[in-house]
Amino acid sequence: MSGVVFIASLVVSLALVHRPLGDYMYRVYSGTRHSAVERVVYRLIGVRPDAEQTWGGYARAVLAFSAVSVLALYGLQRLQDRLFLSLGMGPVPDHIAWNTAISFVTNTNWQSYSGESTMGHLTQMAGLAVQNFVSAAAGMSVAIALVRGFARGRTDLLGNFWVDLVRGTIRILLPIAFVGALTLVAGGVVQNFAGPQELTTLTGGAQDVTGGPVASQEIIKELGTNGGGFYNANAAHPFENPTSWTNWIEIFAILLIPFSLPRAFGRMVGQVRQGHAITAIMAVMALTSVTLTGVFELSAGGTVPQAIGAALEGKEVRLGVADSAAFAAATTLTSTGAVNSFHDSYTPLGGMMTMVDMMLGEVAPGGAGSGLYGMLVLAVITVFVAGLMVGRTPEYLGKRIGPREIKLAGAYFLVMPILVLVGTALAMASPEQRASMLNSGPHGLSEVLYGFVSTSNNNGSAFAGLTVNTPWYDVVFGLCMVIGRFLPIILVLGLAGSLATQSAVPESAGTLPTHRPQFVGMVIGVTVILVALTFLPSLALGPLAEGLS
Repeated sequence: MSGVVFIASLVVSLALVHRPLGDYMYRVYSGTRHSAVERVVYRLIGVRPDAEQTWGGYARAVLAFSAVSVLALYGLQRLQDRLFLSLGMGPVPDHIAWNTAISFVTNTNWQSYSGESTMGHLTQMAGLAVQNFVSAAAGMSVAIALVRGFARGRTDLLGNFWVDLVRGTIRILLPIAFVGALTLVAGGVVQNFAGPQELTTLTGGAQDVTGGPVASQEIIKELGTNGGGFYNANAAHPFENPTSWTNWIEIFAILLIPFSLPRAFGRMVGQVRQGHAITAIMAVMALTSVTLTGVFELSAGGTVPQAIGAALEGKEVRLGVADSAAFAAATTLTSTGAVNSFHDSYTPLGGMMTMVDMMLGEVAPGGAGSGLYGMLVLAVITVFVAGLMVGRTPEYLGKRIGPREIKLAGAYFLVMPILVLVGTALAMASPEQRASMLNSGPHGLSEVLYGFVSTSNNNGSAFAGLTVNTPWYDVVFGLCMVIGRFLPIILVLGLAGSLATQSAVPESAGTLPTHRPQFVGMVIGVTVILVALTFLPSLALGPLAEGLS
């Protein structure tokens, strides 16, 4: 019952903020005035804020900003021993620094290191936390550019990436993160510049515990659907997530922007009910996932869990099974990747649900920005399928979905499965990489499959049973993160550019209504069928085989 109340309160709270926050984001991205602080930023980076970009120019700006960010973060890690607040930490090894730089710039935040024993305070604060802000803002900018593609007509301009990036950071993420950080500090999350302190454990041993600017990084890792933890234990660490109510705050922050962006989408295209339909699709899939994950964990499948009455392995007692399962579902339904329990210890079917959440494409509600543009791509595919069924040229929001549009949408959907299935096959075919698995058999396959699903989807969570701190995994997962982030972005911006050049098509008797429950059900059906056809064989060999055994 406590788990039901926990989830119900989240649903009610998200419903209450959906409209005001969505309307605020609409005003942020649609306004024409620039604040004094923003004008200073534009001068510093040499940008003309009133000059809009084509989809190609927008894409080049995203890639250029990301490339510079990777180099800056890599350099900061490699030179951290020469900088202040290093806590005596040496340079981060090259392959880990590469993997981490790619990870945080792509909004993945995959970690193949222990934060408290690898990164100094300056690296965590000026490197990782800053990327948590700007990588989330970049994803939101791409989503807004796609929405402009639907909203505009007879133009090749989609806005200005630099303006969208700065506004998303300064006007949306920073104010919410500031209030959220103060809230977490009040809840007991650490915020200081303390170095390691030796403490005596309950068994009489000694342990070094590091303080740091944790609360400020914790809130933006959740709000921006990033996920990188200050500590190796991530949100299971009491310095990051001390109580049940801070756990609620963190889940709320994870879902806040992804569930509010559809409202901004509806306002921008001039049809609020279209935003309601997208929100309904996200909500149905999210509630289904949260329910199933909770049921599988609370049913305590397996001999030991059944004997003690709960699947408590890998979970914090202070948070409990139900709240941990809700966190696991939220973090994999979005591109967050933060964890307050270890998914490797979940029941086979509970662990499978965390993988399925990501295999859906993280669209329910998905990451900050990436969830909305992923869902809109699925809506385009759905109207195309519906058009084939009735023999009519498909339309969505007054734009025809022709050969170019469906090729871009189809290519977008194929990127992630190709990375996941090819990467998993290569890892399983190599005896050296199989040696990185903690377990053999179906569970070992699940560990590898989860790793590639997580990195290719820019999620960042892990099953925690796979040794990934090796040059091979650091390089290959880094490539998965780069391709899984930027190739879909290029395809989305290409789709936005193609849509923006079209004239609006008037509705007719044959136009498929895309704001009704029928369309909501169609999009959910298309999404589930595509995922089932793509990943069911691999799931059958991994978590399903383990669960049935």
